Amino acid sequence: MNSQHFLLTLALLGLPSLARAEEAPAARQYEVQTIKDIAYHEGDDADPVKHKLDLYVPKDLKDFPTVVFVHGGAWVFGDKSQLGIYSSVGKCLAKQGIGAAVINYRLSPKVQHPEHVKDVARAFAWTHGNIAKHGGTAEKLFICGHSAGGHLSALLAADETYLKAHNLSLKCIKGAAPMSGVYLIGEGILPQVFGKDAEKAKLASPLAHVKADLPPFLIIYADKDMPLCDKMSTTFCKALKDHKCTAELCEVKDRNHMSIIMSFSRDSDPAMQALVGFVRKQCEK
Repeated sequence: MNSQHFLLTLALLGLPSLARAEEAPAARQYEVQTIKDIAYHEGDDADPVKHKLDLYVPKDLKDFPTVVFVHGGAWVFGDKSQLGIYSSVGKCLAKQGIGAAVINYRLSPKVQHPEHVKDVARAFAWTHGNIAKHGGTAEKLFICGHSAGGHLSALLAADETYLKAHNLSLKCIKGAAPMSGVYLIGEGILPQVFGKDAEKAKLASPLAHVKADLPPFLIIYADKDMPLCDKMSTTFCKALKDHKCTAELCEVKDRNHMSIIMSFSRDSDPAMQALVGFVRKQCEK
């Protein structure tokens, strides 16, 4: 493993530190209804913890858009309830009139790629089939995630294989907003996650699946992000644009790989504002 790969692994495995931002009231606030630990996959192979999601919805609002959010953790750790980080993101979105399905997924070394993204597809499919029961609409579903979750959300939106398993297509994704993600998986990186096969690593790379007519992308990263994440964000955005896809690049100032997610649950945060603006813009189309 070279030095860049080593830095990537260390940073993705690191625990976040708190970052502060000035609070600013949202233009309009909704009361939030929270439904915890919904099983999005059931059966003999269902994991009692990892095949669950938490749903955050704005009360008294109909046909709202919903963001399916995927946590980070280097594909080997993390949980939707970790330190209250992701529940805060879900509540922040719901207060602004956007539903959020914050999901768990199975982790390595218990499973290897592509099982992580298969779980993300299952959670997305559950949301597609059930969000109307909670006031939302299946026609306005978005996928978002941070770090490893950024990789998984981008892969779901670039490689239709995983949605096809649920009789869905990429047209079911209204937009994708990966944050500080990994878009190119090199051979030999994290073999406990991606195995040792070069072709398997390539297929795990969102960059390998870029083509015309993908969903719109908002690619978010920190100005002090990991060396690979910032460069890959720029490369990924360029590749999408080269294929005539709708893609925006959002660099968030005064943030690093961890503080960008720690500040994300504030409605005044620039990354949160970018996501909310992206969702609303795409829903107008």
